[in-house]
Amino acid sequence: MNEVPKEQTIHESDDQDVAWMREALKLAAYAFSLGEVPIGAIVVKDGQVIGRGYNRREIDRNPLAHAELLAIHEAAQTLGGWRLSGTTLYVTLEPCPMCAGAIVQSRIDRLVYGARDPKAGCAGTLMNLVIEPRFNHQAVVVGGVLEDEAAALLKQFFQTLRTKQKEK
Repeated sequence: MNEVPKEQTIHESDDQDVAWMREALKLAAYAFSLGEVPIGAIVVKDGQVIGRGYNRREIDRNPLAHAELLAIHEAAQTLGGWRLSGTTLYVTLEPCPMCAGAIVQSRIDRLVYGARDPKAGCAGTLMNLVIEPRFNHQAVVVGGVLEDEAAALLKQFFQTLRTKQKEK
């Protein structure tokens, strides 16, 4: 039986990753304005955004409406197929187990994320499903791109939420 990797493989980001992450952060800020947890995601292929998503779980009343899944769905529609080879997913928060599984299943080549998720992160923090060698696909992982900005947006959202709950 193969052992689960103990350490994640993290690659260096570049200026292009920072620029695309800024686009994902715009979607996260929009989600915040709607009262959603501020997570944004984009899928890029050949220098073009082919899928966008932001958290919509509350609006849609759907536990599957994560930013990554919505961006992956749109990218598949744009390309006309479920295989997203040659793409990079940019997301402001490290993917959860469900989204990490979707990255593997859709054959995304690269994952670039902002803030780490100590409660559900499955691209290196709690485990790394994205590079699990027992799966038939692995993605390159670049973590911590604009991490401070992504984390600050999440922190602000939850502080605002707690303040509103206290006022009630």
